[in-house]
Amino acid sequence: SALSALRNRSLWLPGLSAVRAISSPGGPTPPFTTLSVSQPATAVTHIELHRPEKRNAMNKAFWREMVECFTQIAEDPDCRVVVVSGAGEVFTAGIDLMDMASEVLQPEVDDMARTSWNMRRIIAKYQETFSVIERCPKPVVVAVQGACVGGGVDLITACDIRLCTQDAWFQVKEVDIGLAADVGTLQRLPKVIGSRSLVNELALTARKMYADEAKESGLVSRVFPDKEAMLAGALEMAGEIAGRSPVAVQGTKVNLIYSRDHSVAEGLNYMATWNMSMLQTDDVMKSAAASMEKKSPKTITFSKL
Repeated sequence: SALSALRNRSLWLPGLSAVRAISSPGGPTPPFTTLSVSQPATAVTHIELHRPEKRNAMNKAFWREMVECFTQIAEDPDCRVVVVSGAGEVFTAGIDLMDMASEVLQPEVDDMARTSWNMRRIIAKYQETFSVIERCPKPVVVAVQGACVGGGVDLITACDIRLCTQDAWFQVKEVDIGLAADVGTLQRLPKVIGSRSLVNELALTARKMYADEAKESGLVSRVFPDKEAMLAGALEMAGEIAGRSPVAVQGTKVNLIYSRDHSVAEGLNYMATWNMSMLQTDDVMKSAAASMEKKSPKTITFSKL
């Protein structure tokens, strides 16, 4: 896999300072052409959207590579938490319209049924690009600076923790280009922001939401003065998560998402079934002993999962 190849080539860099480790002066990490992947700290994987010259616009390769990358991460026992950020001055300008137009706007066949069937297949493929983030059992922290437009909002709403800089702004841009957002924003944003009225306003007017309003509405949980501080904060947070039992952390993410989409009764039943096996782990006794000795969970060595 690309991730194991990275380790073999010594491109994973545990022990560096937060900002040095999490910033990528080089280009994308082969075989990827739009993503830079590194390990800035033990059990922490950093994925950087890496088309800064194109404002990290999402081209055809990006939509495919995100699926490949997160599929590998989901199965990587050396990764316990993921940080996602964008290279350069902005997080992402959204979909790369010039690159994507041929596939989305110029169907190959004339028959309406076949054209529609093929279009549905294409849309479902693009939806998978962000659904794979949500399905990944490892928590995903996303760090946003500058613009987060269109597909960027689809991406961040599939993540578990959202951070941003003071100069960040968010825009559900799709109505401005003549379509309803179709890869996750309309489904996930109402679950992230408590106000249905605000979600409707953002989606129907395509107005920009700035950092303070994003924090107030619950879209992000923390706002940092600049990108450097934000990346350092993201790495610190990721380190806290990575230091806990992976059985506990990944079980927590899976059950939080299940409970979001089901009734309380269904969520409790799923949780009971989940923990009837997951409680049978040494991690519980190790964590309890550390707590009684007033030690941090990060002092415990947990087996890989």
